[in-house]
Amino acid sequence: MIPETFRDPPIPRDRTWLANLPAAIEHHLDTWDLRPDGDTRHGSHALVIPVTRAGVPLVLRVNAPSEDVTAHVEALRFWRGRGTVQLVDADPTAGVMLLERLDLHHSAADLPSEEAMAVLGAMARRLAVPAPPTARSTADLALARADSLEPDWLRRSRPFDRAFLRAGQEAVATLVTTDSTLAVNGDLHSAQVLAATREPWLTVDPILLRGDIAYDLARVLWTRLDDMPDDTAIAEHLHIATAAADLDPDHARNWTIFRAVDYWLWGLAAGLTEDPLRCHRLLTALT
Repeated sequence: MIPETFRDPPIPRDRTWLANLPAAIEHHLDTWDLRPDGDTRHGSHALVIPVTRAGVPLVLRVNAPSEDVTAHVEALRFWRGRGTVQLVDADPTAGVMLLERLDLHHSAADLPSEEAMAVLGAMARRLAVPAPPTARSTADLALARADSLEPDWLRRSRPFDRAFLRAGQEAVATLVTTDSTLAVNGDLHSAQVLAATREPWLTVDPILLRGDIAYDLARVLWTRLDDMPDDTAIAEHLHIATAAADLDPDHARNWTIFRAVDYWLWGLAAGLTEDPLRCHRLLTALT
């Protein structure tokens, strides 16, 4: 149940965790009375094992234990299946979740990009219920970055035109406060919205934030930017997502510009090559 491509990825995994993984899987299969039911799939971080319990199709998702896993469990418990995959059981200390089974072969990434924008915009609105006060605020996240954009830009030897930096600074100045207390998925993109039966589309791996649901529109766009041929298409895709989420266009544009500048700087620091180019295209179209 553990493919070699998962055991030996480009970035090495914790060898102790990998060595103990077969026993951990067997333990949870026994504890939760599960039967394997198909080929194991995996992404960069998690194994997804199709299983059944009393004839009900589910999946056992296994990650190395981390704060991210704990955050995903907390988010799924909060939304309780509203727009998200249903969490059936969880052992966060082991990095293991038991989830309803979605269509593992069909995500919004398979849709034409225009359709995907409408689906993801509607998903952002679907998840926008009153958030717990303990959730991190989008305004606080913006405030934490507002004063560090220019120092980061200078530290990296002015890697792009100051006009883009200025646009990000002007945009973030409008985002450091918010009256919204709505729940926000801080990791929304096409590959993490899967086809389902209980609802047409359901989100996996959400991160629970509180505030402006336009927060992650930049990610919605840049993960599909290669499908957009020119600046006009980029602006049109943003309009589709914004309309589907019922958002103020100027506010949505400000979030998109700020997040693109922020991610551009982060991507350069992380040694990324393709995503900074996407941020350049996105900002050129919107500024």
